[in-house]
Amino acid sequence: MSQNLSIRPMLCPPGNGVFTVNTAKERKEELHQLYYQEKNPQKVEEQWLKSLEKLKDTKLALLGVCSDCGGGIQRGANWGPLFLRQSLYNLNPLYKNPNFVDLGDIRVIPHLLHDKYLNEATIKGCRKALYNDESSKLPVSPLSQTEEVLNSFYELNPQGKVITLGGDHSVSYPAVKTYLQHKLKQKKKVALIHFDAHTDLLHERLGIDLCFGSWVTHILSDLPGPEYCFQLGIRSSGKDRGHWEQAFGIQQFWNYEFKKEGAKKISQLIIEDLKKKGVEEIYVSFDIDALDETEASATGTPEENGLMVDECLNFLYLLSEEFAITGADLMEVAPFLNMPTKKPKINPEPQATLLAAQSILNFFVECML
Repeated sequence: MSQNLSIRPMLCPPGNGVFTVNTAKERKEELHQLYYQEKNPQKVEEQWLKSLEKLKDTKLALLGVCSDCGGGIQRGANWGPLFLRQSLYNLNPLYKNPNFVDLGDIRVIPHLLHDKYLNEATIKGCRKALYNDESSKLPVSPLSQTEEVLNSFYELNPQGKVITLGGDHSVSYPAVKTYLQHKLKQKKKVALIHFDAHTDLLHERLGIDLCFGSWVTHILSDLPGPEYCFQLGIRSSGKDRGHWEQAFGIQQFWNYEFKKEGAKKISQLIIEDLKKKGVEEIYVSFDIDALDETEASATGTPEENGLMVDECLNFLYLLSEEFAITGADLMEVAPFLNMPTKKPKINPEPQATLLAAQSILNFFVECML
């Protein structure tokens, strides 16, 4: 298939997207043994390429984007996709499901964010490094590559669904943007449910407009209206709820409201609103720091007084009974970070964060397959 061939240079087998001095050979081999019962890189690639032949008809695809260049507080979320895949597999051997394809990982150059920040000479040099062809027309930065890959996937498989694994939260920019634009073409009315401790509603950070703290701002225009964006779990902000809702037109439910009203009441309020708006499908973007720091501190900015996994799952389950969740992402899991917390951690890290992420990710898989 031509689309497969066009996106192939931007992708590599699952787990191979991390590019660091430590090549993580043993960790990658462990994942490949689970997925392919094989450690030999050439044979792993052969099996992965063969699986891509199912892209046109698959029900669900997984994409890893091992990029944390759009973060900037504490780096390390580039390791998330590798660890998350293995954690998920231990609970759900997804690779054996005939309705699933793992697209693999974006071939990330770890210094880059988006092609619009690069001059032509840099783009040529990166094209030569990635594709051995400086005259290639393919993008070279992770956000640009992700947008290209997902647009191609949706063109090839209009009914297909994607779960994107990050990576810092800037990765949600291309994942959500391509989803929303694809649904617009299908004339589907959709809404965004965004779990996070932070609003991510900056216009820019230090002059960069696409980053972990601003990505929501730059996808609002792709929604039917800003009021189709619902943010849950917010608790770390220099401004109050009223400021954000009035300035952007979005809707927020802060952590204290979840604690006071409960997941069931909050879900009822949102479901009623979504039905009034005529929403048909939902995208869920989940920043792991939406969870309380006792359940997830292996992340760049853990925050106290957050949501608990059970609260999130209860909410998501109630939501999924009324609406189809047709796109999702899980961001900001940084397995090598062991950030200090004000309260004792429930489990050692990174096990606590990976177990929490595993539960959320498994929910996405089960409701989207």
